[in-house]
Amino acid sequence: MRTMSTADELVAIFRRADQLDPVDDRRLRRDVRSGRLVRVAAGAYVRADAWRGLRPIERHRVRVHEVARRLEPGATISHFAAAAVHDIDILGAWPELVDVTIDRASGGRSGGAVRRRALGLEDVERTPLGVHHVTTPAQTALDIARAAPFLIASTAVDQAIWSRRASGPLTTRDELLLRLDHDAPRRGDVRARRVIENADCGAANPRETQARVLLEHLGFPPSRSQERRVLRSGRLVFADRYFPGHDHWLEIDGRGKYLSPEFDAGRDPAAIVIDEKNRENEIRREVRGFSRLEAGDLDFPRRVYDILTADGLPSSKRRP
Repeated sequence: MRTMSTADELVAIFRRADQLDPVDDRRLRRDVRSGRLVRVAAGAYVRADAWRGLRPIERHRVRVHEVARRLEPGATISHFAAAAVHDIDILGAWPELVDVTIDRASGGRSGGAVRRRALGLEDVERTPLGVHHVTTPAQTALDIARAAPFLIASTAVDQAIWSRRASGPLTTRDELLLRLDHDAPRRGDVRARRVIENADCGAANPRETQARVLLEHLGFPPSRSQERRVLRSGRLVFADRYFPGHDHWLEIDGRGKYLSPEFDAGRDPAAIVIDEKNRENEIRREVRGFSRLEAGDLDFPRRVYDILTADGLPSSKRRP
């Protein structure tokens, strides 16, 4: 079984309940108002600079664990809360509330920091999480595929089946389809099947899934993710999307990669830019077409359409 990081492993947390001495509530409120502290759950606070250093999925994971500490034992953490626990990333903002699935007879009334989903617990796959339970990765991906909009659902499913995850994929497309066929019919099954059948186990992050979905919507030819190629120089390169029918190479860059320690390896910015340009020139000499997008371009379909068609990639649809 995979180990799941707890809130304390991600960031130092100040909890009122753990303090032996009286807490100065007035100072606590002042620190929250000034932005020095962030309140992540009732009675739990984190230094703002440490909070900003966490990825959005990690922030939600911290919130899930802290809210769970206040729930009656035996709760079933599910949907987006379970996704954060399993490191199944999504596109866009994480919810403020923590998802918990309960029996249908209990009613779905939410309150405080919890969103209660009265979907029933029969046939729900769960695994222990302290004194509670969390839905398995397969159950979590299927739950989100049923409940979320198509794009967000696609990012979650792609992340769950991602084949190059360091510890291996959390689940597979076949397992998700098997669970979908095994369960009694539920609302959202049609969308879930479409999401799963179109899922891509090669998408390394939600932006790559967004690119796949958007490119299909814009009418561009079929493409595949993480195309691997060894250049004549011996350099190993990967394309974010590759269009085999047109030998067209697409890279999607986030500006942050040029600033990350993993990317710069101690090099100065000028050396990084020169090396990346040389790499791009090598690729261009070995493919018929090459395009480069910034991650933010994917939020603007017309911009993506214009860039790719200007670079020679045909589309079966009119400009949006």
